[in-house]
Amino acid sequence: MSEKKVIKLGAKRDTKKEKEQEHDELVYCSFCHRPNTQVLKMVQGPGVNICSECTMIAVQYLILNDRMPSAEAQQILDAFWGKAR
Repeated sequence: MSEKKVIKLGAKRDTKKEKEQEHDELVYCSFCHRPNTQVLKMVQGPGVNICSECTMIAVQYLILNDRMPSAEAQQILDAFWGKAR
């Protein structure tokens, strides 16, 4: 698994340029507006960014969708949020 904090989607890969920008570039989450220096990971897409924390919140919302999740979905949610069974 990659150790990069900012993962770019939907763009041509220029690894030399990415390595040069990786340490200097501040990228902000389009949802919570935190910079990549304050989150675990950031996914950068065309015109939008989302941090790992906002992604987990979105996944939890989509799985729950106002009803009880299946046992498998609940295990995934528990793993995300660090709950022990």
